[in-house]
Amino acid sequence: MSSLEWMELFLPCTRWIRTYNWREFLQADLMAGVTVGIMLVPQAMSYAKLAGLHPIYGLYSSFVPIFVYSIFGSSRQLAIGPVALVSLLVSNVLSKIVDSSDKLYTELAILLAFMVGVLECLMGLFRLGWLIRFISHSVISGFTTASAIVIALSQAKYFLGYNIERSSKIVPLIRSIIAGASDFKWPPFVMGSFILGILLLMKELGKTKKNLRMLRAAGPLTAVLLGTSFVKIFHPSSISLVGDVPQGLPKFSVPREFQHAKSLISTAVLITGVAIMESVGIAKALAAKHGYELDSNQELFGLGVANICGSFFYSYPTTGSFSRSAVNHESGAKTGLSGITMGIIMGCALLFMTPLFRDIPQCVLAAIVVSAVMGLVEHKEAFFLWRVDKRDFFLWIVTCFTTLMFGIEIGVLVGVAFSLAFVIHESANPHVAVLGRLPGTTVYRNILQYPEAYTYNGIVVVRVDAPIYFANTSYIKERLREYEVDISGSIKRGPDVERIHFVIIEMSPVTYVDSSAIQALKELHQEYKSRGIQIIIANPNREVHLSLFKSGLLDILGKEWCFVRVHDAVQVCLQRVQKLHGLVRNNSDQTPRKQLSFLQSLWKQGEEANSYTEPLLSEKDV
Repeated sequence: MSSLEWMELFLPCTRWIRTYNWREFLQADLMAGVTVGIMLVPQAMSYAKLAGLHPIYGLYSSFVPIFVYSIFGSSRQLAIGPVALVSLLVSNVLSKIVDSSDKLYTELAILLAFMVGVLECLMGLFRLGWLIRFISHSVISGFTTASAIVIALSQAKYFLGYNIERSSKIVPLIRSIIAGASDFKWPPFVMGSFILGILLLMKELGKTKKNLRMLRAAGPLTAVLLGTSFVKIFHPSSISLVGDVPQGLPKFSVPREFQHAKSLISTAVLITGVAIMESVGIAKALAAKHGYELDSNQELFGLGVANICGSFFYSYPTTGSFSRSAVNHESGAKTGLSGITMGIIMGCALLFMTPLFRDIPQCVLAAIVVSAVMGLVEHKEAFFLWRVDKRDFFLWIVTCFTTLMFGIEIGVLVGVAFSLAFVIHESANPHVAVLGRLPGTTVYRNILQYPEAYTYNGIVVVRVDAPIYFANTSYIKERLREYEVDISGSIKRGPDVERIHFVIIEMSPVTYVDSSAIQALKELHQEYKSRGIQIIIANPNREVHLSLFKSGLLDILGKEWCFVRVHDAVQVCLQRVQKLHGLVRNNSDQTPRKQLSFLQSLWKQGEEANSYTEPLLSEKDV
């Protein structure tokens, strides 16, 4: 790699800096950055409250990490900062260790940001982002839906005017809401509901009307302005306010309280998983829309560096926000300069605007949170899964229900366990199909999918649609034995014989065979040989063919029984069946005609791709 390529690897910002078109990009980036920055200020304070922290820590978390990510992050449109789901995770784990009013609570939140950053960097450096692929989308959807419901209920105390129990389970939350109903206050409920209605209306208009899309970004700021103006004018005593917010930029401070790191590991892993699922997914989608490539592992490293650097400036865990990234994209952001602009907006807010935040009503910040998480409730996804795949619908229901009833950690563990169980089940029980010949062609397809396809008496053509390895060899052997006895529902042609003489295994979908699979095929060959049945291999790829050759399996089966095409194998088997049953005159030669080597056959097949092999039987039998 050249020095420039190394620089682009560790500083992805150099890619867009080198090719920056000032005339075309500058105005779009500045407008997008200002738009999202205005949206971020009230959201950051709201999410900090959700995490159980003072609102100032939401502003701190939206300052340094944004600048760092603009340098080390590979996405040019991703807007990072505090998000609702991560804030809920922080609140859920830290509230079990210490009260949110204690200084230790804040220290642990900052330590958690450092741990998440280290994990993300390690996963990016060791290229471990693929691990998250084993978690089904239905599990993620069910988890986020349940989390959104819990987040919305946890904000009810600011609407209702009385405290409720802090919990990530739905039953204690509802019980606490009902128990305190006698302390209900009308003013915060009316104001919160009114602000929430305005936010939802502005969001909907911004989505549906292209000329009004700025309303979506302006919603949180509008809510704050309306709420603050009401408080300034009427001074309602029953509406709680944010209170004093420190002025100035965050100072450098090393994360402390490492003795509690062990109790935070599981949450750090969970937040890292959320970052991979949410941030990297959003970043890839945005990169595809804007026509540039994005490495998910490099993206993880960028997020990790942002969290590590943020933890030295009083930041709690941050990640990519779906809503703010969507607004950034819709506002025309072209490069990371939009992120730098967001950071400048946040810096100006910290330096000059914090005295204005003192009179923001708590119910307004709660309305901003509820408005943001309502988009995470994916009930339409559940109906879609019910129509398309009942198994995925089951995963969605199980994950959502367990998250609501038993908490976030249990819900994620159960969802991941079921997801992995389905992966293992599919791998251990692969699809095995009996193939038949489509009339008038030399093409062989699944007889269940193509009822018009016909099979030949005495011959079974089987396709294994997965790698063959130790976990599925027993299942494949069982299926082969079943097909030897009965192939129901297919049209039969060819010589009238009562038993199977040949089993052709079509191996084009088989990408890999291990030693257990080879041993199983050897055992199956011995079992078949005792009953006068020959195994035939058709169309293995280069790696599989090499494994079969090195193991000596091809010598055991006979090299003449390895074919490039299924149809070639069927033609030879038909000839052999006729000879065995005296249906042709020449019965003296009981061995199949000499076959070309695998590579020679492959070359010959390329030369004769357009040729059509005439059937060995009469037209009536074929």
